Amino acid sequence: MNIRKFQNKDAEEVSALIATTLRTTNIKDYSSDYIENDIKVLQPKNILERAGWTHFYVVCDNDKIIGCGAIGPYWDKEDECSLFTIFVLPEYQGKGIGRKIIQTLEQDEYFLRAKRIEIPASITGTPFYRKMGYDYKNGIKEPDSEGLLRLEKFR
Repeated sequence: MNIRKFQNKDAEEVSALIATTLRTTNIKDYSSDYIENDIKVLQPKNILERAGWTHFYVVCDNDKIIGCGAIGPYWDKEDECSLFTIFVLPEYQGKGIGRKIIQTLEQDEYFLRAKRIEIPASITGTPFYRKMGYDYKNGIKEPDSEGLLRLEKFR
């Protein structure tokens, strides 16, 4: 397995990976309507747009994309950043792929210049991010109006 920068030709496969993961893994914490709305806003064109303002990475097993993650500025601030779009195909979960994605993002220039890193985390992903050293922003442990938990890490 290797991790590399996202290429425009990856958009369709990444979008499909996200849809599969949401429908298989995240469905235990969210309604079908919520999942399908997320999938609508994570179509290939949206992935390409996100890749335009973040540093977007993919994890490949041979030629198959099995995971992805992105890091970008937090509201154009130089000393803060956010992690986005972190997904691993269900059949590869629990095998260290997510950890590899986080480690890659934490070596990126956006992370290295940041004093604070935020993750808009799904309910599903929160236990994993907490293991990776991220904690609840302002101690808030309940999902917000978007159904997400805001996690953060300080450097």
